[in-house]
Amino acid sequence: MKIFAFTDVHGNTKALKKIEATVKKQKPDLLVCCGDISIFDHYAERTLKKLASLHKPLFLIHGNHDSETKIEKLCKQYKNVSFIHKKIKMFGNLLFVGYGGGGFMRIDKEFEKFARKIEHKIKTENIILLTHGPPYKTRLDYIYGEHVGCVSFKKFIISHPKTILALSGHIHETAGAQDKIKKTMLLNPGQYGRVIEI
Repeated sequence: MKIFAFTDVHGNTKALKKIEATVKKQKPDLLVCCGDISIFDHYAERTLKKLASLHKPLFLIHGNHDSETKIEKLCKQYKNVSFIHKKIKMFGNLLFVGYGGGGFMRIDKEFEKFARKIEHKIKTENIILLTHGPPYKTRLDYIYGEHVGCVSFKKFIISHPKTILALSGHIHETAGAQDKIKKTMLLNPGQYGRVIEI
């Protein structure tokens, strides 16, 4: 399976053209966006319309620049777009766990509550965790001399060894950064995106 992941587009037309070119060349099975398609909801409609027009299934969460309710409403206009914040969704043999919003929250009690709620449904599945903010104390969350990621996300990864991939964004300075927690690959795909074969 070929997944094309990207994040923090913020309505940037250059990034959208690059994403379109990659989709045409690489022909991924699925597109995944880790949030912040807008700048405080500006360009949200235009950006989502462009992404939907690529005619690929798209799993998307909102970022800290995006309104959860607005992005969810916009996603409903397109059959190939799924808003998966606080949801789980299968694609092939992979289970996507989506959680958007936030940013610089060290402990996210709402995420931990969501994780407990879905626990019985995800024990036996190969998981891809999709969050906007990165997990704590990794190459993805290190900025200005300190780690600013989320401990709650890291705990989820450690306690779910079948998490094969964790995708996140938010920290523009770490775009393209990769790391590992045990056997889980971590990636901030950046606004131009990264193709991942699983």
